[in-house]
Amino acid sequence: MYQLILCTCPDAEVADKLAGTLITQKLAACVNILPGVRSVYEWQGEVEISQEQLLLIKSHQDRYAAIEATLQSLHPYQLPEIIAVAIENGSPDYLKWINSCLGID
Repeated sequence: MYQLILCTCPDAEVADKLAGTLITQKLAACVNILPGVRSVYEWQGEVEISQEQLLLIKSHQDRYAAIEATLQSLHPYQLPEIIAVAIENGSPDYLKWINSCLGID
């Protein structure tokens, strides 16, 4: 099963570093970086508003544990957002491309 994994980052430098690492380690086929995400959340009893960058990570479920571990180890946040959503349908050619990028037959 394919997954779309979401992860917010504090800035473009961190987003680029995380995305590049996931691609070079063949953990993700593609990572989109969406700048200008405005996040509103509660942290340690206070309402926070932050400008962030959102990573949209396309991969396969068998890579999730390694992706999570990589993000946890490199991310500057104490508690980074790492959420996986199943991709139930998609262009067959695009899904084949994800497999080829990840070395999956």
